[in-house]
Amino acid sequence: MLKSGNIIVNKRARYYTLGSFTNKTKTVWFIFHGYGQLAKDFIKNFSVLKNNRTFIVAPEALNKFYLHGFSGKIGATWLTKENRENEIIDYTNFIESIFKKELNNIDLNKIKINVLGFSQGAHTCVRWLDRFNHKIHNLFLWGASFPHDCNYNSNYWASINAQIIFGKDDRFLNKEIIKKEKKYLESQNINFGFLNFEGKHEISNEVLLKLN
Repeated sequence: MLKSGNIIVNKRARYYTLGSFTNKTKTVWFIFHGYGQLAKDFIKNFSVLKNNRTFIVAPEALNKFYLHGFSGKIGATWLTKENRENEIIDYTNFIESIFKKELNNIDLNKIKINVLGFSQGAHTCVRWLDRFNHKIHNLFLWGASFPHDCNYNSNYWASINAQIIFGKDDRFLNKEIIKKEKKYLESQNINFGFLNFEGKHEISNEVLLKLN
């Protein structure tokens, strides 16, 4: 008889930061890369926000793979359909560990916390927030929308200020998809806004500066 089982193991997981948290820090960003990206590359998009008042944290997905064939450039993915539920538990625990480590003994009422998820990273950060309910100031979902597997009927989600950002030429978000997502979000009573820009499935420095 075929049986499957699970065990919990220790794993070294990677994340990157930009800037330093000091007594001058006013804003902390937690940013989540998309499918096939690495955090060390993704965080470079946010260098335009770097100053002595801003601290940026970029977790990296736990699963790595070669993007083309069996060698060369490497990317990461937050999960696949295989063992999905456990993958979500693992990566939300990982993100929470980073949050506690970097903001340990910090008075969170004195800083602004922005969370941004790009593409696959959008669903990732929403699931993390849905599980741990951290008080944040802004949630930016870039090139993606809310996952449909969370329960949004809570006071926590009613208090979230969310914005969905997408390029007008984004190959993953066309007008028909946006229309369906808007209908879903309204049915879940999620507070959200849409912001689009001239561009593709990519991070825009010009838009980032407007968000800060």
